[in-house]
Amino acid sequence: MSSKVTSFEYTLSSFEFFFFLFPFLRACILFVMEPQTITILFVGDERCGKSTLLSRISRGRHNLKGIDSITLLRDLDQPFIFDIRTRRGDYRFEFYDTSSPGSWRLLRPDLVILCYDISQRLSLINLQRVWNKEVRTAGVTGDSTPVLMLGLKRDLRSENDPNGTIYPQEAYRMAQEMRLDKYMECSAATGELLEEVFDDICTTALKTTTSEGGQSEGGCTIM
Repeated sequence: MSSKVTSFEYTLSSFEFFFFLFPFLRACILFVMEPQTITILFVGDERCGKSTLLSRISRGRHNLKGIDSITLLRDLDQPFIFDIRTRRGDYRFEFYDTSSPGSWRLLRPDLVILCYDISQRLSLINLQRVWNKEVRTAGVTGDSTPVLMLGLKRDLRSENDPNGTIYPQEAYRMAQEMRLDKYMECSAATGELLEEVFDDICTTALKTTTSEGGQSEGGCTIM
């Protein structure tokens, strides 16, 4: 018994001595084990649906389809952190929105998502006149930062809207005019197209870690 214990203690001691001589190897191993962080910023009018979307996503991928109860996340808890595992490795998505306790204008996100409420035309107007300009003039986006457009509350689109129904074609055309990389829409309440939107966000976010980047090559694309 004593020889086994001694052998074990010797092996452990040698291992520690090895790392003492080569601390940079230890740093490399710890770096590989840490998931890569990707910062994603949602901007848009208050109550356009950003918090509901993030709260629904936080319940897990298996809860993205169909109607489900939603408990809203607290803004004080931002960033909302989601760990993503892929074949290429582990990633940590940090989601922020404009209700963040800190100033979102100080962030330098890897991906920006401009949001609007499909049932409110003013929300779409503000996206173009206010939010798109804000993220660009405030220095939030860089030359290589992908910017997506997301219509929320798809289930509330009304054919009888006195201000005019916002159809996907109109919103997509606006996204093209603003030179955005992709147009998407969904409903967090009913789950309609929510899984597809989440996949698009993940795909674009992961591309920002590659040499090709997350921007679309041929201009704006539609989900």
